[in-house]
Amino acid sequence: MPAPGCSTALTLTRVTFLLASMLAIASARAGLADAIERVKPSVVAVGTFQKTRSPLFVFRGTGFAVGDGTLIATAAHAVPDTLQTEPPETMMVLVDDPGVREPQGREAKAIAVDRVHDVALLRIGGPPLPTVTLGDSTAVRDGLAIAFTGFPIGNALGFHPVTHRGIVSSRPPIALPSPTAKELDSRVIRGVKAGPFVLFQLDATAYPGHSGSPLYNAETGEVIGVVNMSVKATKDAAVGQATGISFAVPIEYLRDLVRGLR
Repeated sequence: MPAPGCSTALTLTRVTFLLASMLAIASARAGLADAIERVKPSVVAVGTFQKTRSPLFVFRGTGFAVGDGTLIATAAHAVPDTLQTEPPETMMVLVDDPGVREPQGREAKAIAVDRVHDVALLRIGGPPLPTVTLGDSTAVRDGLAIAFTGFPIGNALGFHPVTHRGIVSSRPPIALPSPTAKELDSRVIRGVKAGPFVLFQLDATAYPGHSGSPLYNAETGEVIGVVNMSVKATKDAAVGQATGISFAVPIEYLRDLVRGLR
């Protein structure tokens, strides 16, 4: 038979545990909401613009402001190899200007592209955008709670940034698809010879349009990577059947591009 007061003590212990768990969950949710609020103003849609086509703007991916606010980080595969000259086609980003109902287009120019690690930098005109805080991707551990914000299926869903969350489930060494012969400059050749490099494998689903999205710590909002691809079960549908496995490039490779501009 339990000692007097034992049942009461056990009940109090369970209640304390439940309260602590509920507070921890509430704190995590508040942390994510705060992180999204910090990152979202820096997120832009990346695409190309041509006056004579419909739609005028074609989404190619997502980007986010870094550095002085006129630099946009994105995935290299969101940057076209060539642009049409007649009629003229330009790179453009759509930004959310406070007080303006519709997204505003700003012409962009690719100034640094690393196709080996699938990261790129664009330069835009106009006033600087709010920038994200870059974190330390070398300190990322399996199980870290993450989120990414971008424009999945942008041409269909429009200019409405969407946030997905999950964890870093693994950090596998992966070789990205080999570049075409016309892209084989000396830097690419060095990268191919170096072989696979570590990517962040995520248990969150990324869709077409999420490429270039900032991957960030769900609690602090610090950006630790750039979303670059997801694994799909089929390729015969517009979206494909997502497997829930996505990948992101560690932010250290983007830092290298930024340093190269100085």
